[in-house]
Amino acid sequence: MAVEIKKALITGGAGFIGSHIAEALVTSGCQVTILDNLASGHLENIAAFSNRITFIKGDIRDDTILMQACNACDVIFHQAAIVSVTKTVDEPVSSAEVNDLGTLKVLDAARRSNVRRVVLASSSAVYGDDPQLPKVESMTAKPLSPYAVQKLTNELYAAIYHRLYGLETVCLRYFNVYGPRQDPSSPYSGVISIFMQHAVGKSTPVIYGDGQQTRDFVFVKDVAQANLQSAANDNAPGHIYNVGTSDSLSVNDLWYKIARLAEFEQNPEYADARPADIVHSLAGIQKARDRMGFQPTVPFSEGLAETFTWYRDNT
Repeated sequence: MAVEIKKALITGGAGFIGSHIAEALVTSGCQVTILDNLASGHLENIAAFSNRITFIKGDIRDDTILMQACNACDVIFHQAAIVSVTKTVDEPVSSAEVNDLGTLKVLDAARRSNVRRVVLASSSAVYGDDPQLPKVESMTAKPLSPYAVQKLTNELYAAIYHRLYGLETVCLRYFNVYGPRQDPSSPYSGVISIFMQHAVGKSTPVIYGDGQQTRDFVFVKDVAQANLQSAANDNAPGHIYNVGTSDSLSVNDLWYKIARLAEFEQNPEYADARPADIVHSLAGIQKARDRMGFQPTVPFSEGLAETFTWYRDNT
């Protein structure tokens, strides 16, 4: 049975995924508050519906601001994080302050504010380089980076808050999310946003490794819907779910698909693989289908074309 979401807080709601969750919630008639320190989020991402939300500029580690933002909320969508594997390798301590301590503060603020449910953004990175495909939630975690350890820790804290305090928690292990608004300017950006920038600018991309590594690319609007289903479905709490498509594509093939959209037939350059990069990734999504009815609806060709149009018009 679905439960109505009347008021929601989105941490990191001015970011790539958070802004799409906000847009979907606003469209459904939900009252939305966004808490974002704008370290990686952008006000432009929420400009189209800014008059329909409450925006608070602040950090999730600030208890006073966090409690203010939680007030009277039914659900918290916790998206705020240092989202780059590479950055957590370079800065393991400072990233843990955000990803570990920040998440713990969000969970505890939810508990103290009598929030009904917290939906947390986790990552397929927790599976590490286990060769089993597809990845399923029952597999033993094998984190290879501080980022993966931090996301796994978030899941464990969520489970503890569910068991000890009765706070409903749902953890979503995102695979490779892509779509409009993904910032290509950072060296830590997702591969699709970086390739889009190169294709639009007619410049040669660099692929780390041989390009045969594969990824499960899921469109951001499908990810937003997975979040809404996680928040509203009675069957969802107390569990971890993969959010992907159960389909995969090599990084080499990805570049050539994007290059064709841009009419830019350019071969990529190659560099050494990066530390903690995973070779193959593919989501098993049967659990999310069975328990909360999740089913991605945007075909990759359609999502890629929409994403390319956005980058062409906005970069």
